[in-house]
Amino acid sequence: MPADRPTPQLANERVDHRFKALPPDAEGLTVGELAAQRRSLFTGGFTTPVLALSAESVEHNLRLLESYAEHHGLAFAPHGKTSMAPQLFDRQLEHGAWGITAAVPHQARVYRAHGIARIFLANELVDAPALRWLAAELDADPDFRFVCYVDSVRGVELMDAALTEAGARRPVDVVVELGAGEGARTGARTEADCTAVADAVAATTTLRLVGVAGYEAQVPQATPERVQAWLDRLVSLTAAFDKAGLFSPEIEEIVVSAGGSEWFDTVADVFAEIPELSLPVLKLLRSGAYVSHDSGHYRELTPFNRVPEEGALQPAFRLWAQVVSRPSPEEAFTNAGKRDLAYDLRLPEAEVVRDARTGAVRPADGIAVTALSDQHGWLRTEPGAAIEVGDWLGMGISHPCTAFDKWQLIPLVEADGTVVDYIRTFF
Repeated sequence: MPADRPTPQLANERVDHRFKALPPDAEGLTVGELAAQRRSLFTGGFTTPVLALSAESVEHNLRLLESYAEHHGLAFAPHGKTSMAPQLFDRQLEHGAWGITAAVPHQARVYRAHGIARIFLANELVDAPALRWLAAELDADPDFRFVCYVDSVRGVELMDAALTEAGARRPVDVVVELGAGEGARTGARTEADCTAVADAVAATTTLRLVGVAGYEAQVPQATPERVQAWLDRLVSLTAAFDKAGLFSPEIEEIVVSAGGSEWFDTVADVFAEIPELSLPVLKLLRSGAYVSHDSGHYRELTPFNRVPEEGALQPAFRLWAQVVSRPSPEEAFTNAGKRDLAYDLRLPEAEVVRDARTGAVRPADGIAVTALSDQHGWLRTEPGAAIEVGDWLGMGISHPCTAFDKWQLIPLVEADGTVVDYIRTFF
């Protein structure tokens, strides 16, 4: 959907005190009415702090991953936990995504409420109420496709019991999760463990084994060689399951899935060498952070640093805060802190200053964010650093997953500061 056309469901929502930073004089307008006004982020009545998304960078990133997936013959189910923003899900689907990945049942419910037809849940689902809800969704909609992890015999038993009790008419598609190694996160640790899980699935009528999956970023002391070795195990396990006839006979394709936002180049290389199997293979990538990218963690770890000839993602987030105190030549304080900024991986970076007197924007030379309180950012200022009370400081953030979740309605802003849409999140 174009950036300046909010979805009808969102367009009719009223602007009020629930949404941080929106202009106080917009109270009572619908989101659609406010978007149609195309206000300036800087002079249109917005209060600080305010988180903004670059319309141009979001579009660039969407196009880049679409072309990357097409070039490498990959299907793509971006992880929706990053943004929990159905408007962005729609844009991702328009740009070639197969479906959207979730981590927990609540996320899947949000997806379904906004019409997502294919969901890959990258977790073992053993919550009986959630499984009852899932069974009802599958039974009510024959076009709904759902796939989730299984990584234990006990998990299979719990799923089977809950689905049987719910009277599920359609089986739930599952993929065995191969763990990334000792000390990693979830997943069956050995091939023998994976085979035991597959055998347990085969003994049920409520589940169908459709593939194998995992998360390569959890490989301990990950290097390209270690990640490739684990991905080779994933592919070999898939081939062994196929040869042994462990995949459900009713399926039309075998799912092989991996690929966060740090190693999808290695995933693409290994998946390109998957041997011919008895059925077509859905090679499913799940990177999610790409849609906004960032100015820290993923900027350094993105695979495009290793394959620059294939393009580069652009950081789309900028948090604007106002300088509210300048108590000494060496320090200043903004009105944005932990309630507003991602800080779990690293502190935000001061990028630009918008002069309160002239409106001119300049680089934030000599200014560094050194700490965050709940509602204050601590700045260290070098001699000659030009910043004063009232100026707006534009900061880049690290780890988009913990930036989106602090904001319910995020202005989507063009390069000249015009707000063309508002991105609604559902955390």
